[in-house]
Amino acid sequence: MSATSPRRQRGVALAAVAVAAWVAAAGVMPAAADSLAAAFAAENDAAMNRMMAAMEIKPSGDVDRDFAAMMIPHHQGAIEMAQAELRYGRNEQLRRIAQEIIVEQQQEIAAMHLALGQPLPPSAPAPTQGLSATNTTTDPMPHRHSMPGMHMEHRDNP
Repeated sequence: MSATSPRRQRGVALAAVAVAAWVAAAGVMPAAADSLAAAFAAENDAAMNRMMAAMEIKPSGDVDRDFAAMMIPHHQGAIEMAQAELRYGRNEQLRRIAQEIIVEQQQEIAAMHLALGQPLPPSAPAPTQGLSATNTTTDPMPHRHSMPGMHMEHRDNP
């Protein structure tokens, strides 16, 4: 097995996570990181409490409606936790995953409402990478990337 095999890479990543957890448990985190971690934990706690409370439904006798009534708050909880990652997280890969979670969970919430003939929830602004608490720029979208084929020029004449 080569030194760069996927299995070895996973092992190294797990070791890094274990070391980070040990450092956090040992209280060696800087004060700023500690306050960010506390804010993140508080937001996640609140999201989990809202989600669990909203998932406690009285069965209606309609399996489909009951399923949606529990899954919609479950998905909303995932959205709120992903938003906390965008506010406080620094790992770009996890932040991208959080953005994907938000989009996918919003789409599934809309699909469940439509499947039951219910009105769609109101539209919400899309999450941006600029939600990080560690981002001190005033630009709301500091991580702009050019995407070929996505730029369209406005022309008055055809």
